[in-house]
Amino acid sequence: MSAKPEHYDLIKKPVITEKATMASENGAVVFQVAMDATKPQIKEAVEAVFGVKVKAVNTTITKGKVKKFRGRTGERSDKKKAYVTLAEGNTIDVTTGL
Repeated sequence: MSAKPEHYDLIKKPVITEKATMASENGAVVFQVAMDATKPQIKEAVEAVFGVKVKAVNTTITKGKVKKFRGRTGERSDKKKAYVTLAEGNTIDVTTGL
């Protein structure tokens, strides 16, 4: 089962936060994805890369903030997260890496 290179371009990295860990207890995994990725593309990419069955995909977009760093203003970039709900019996262990 070979994944196309664009699958790896869509999924940037797993999100490991307290909220993401709580979601994983309900069978969901959280990934940071490309801003232009659509829900069907994300579903296809996760199924191809990890070899699991995806039940649902929910996405959120977090707008970047203006922050000060050492007295200079800078802007964080916008981020898109995908909450991927897996079908019964499927799991992805994001703590080990690919």
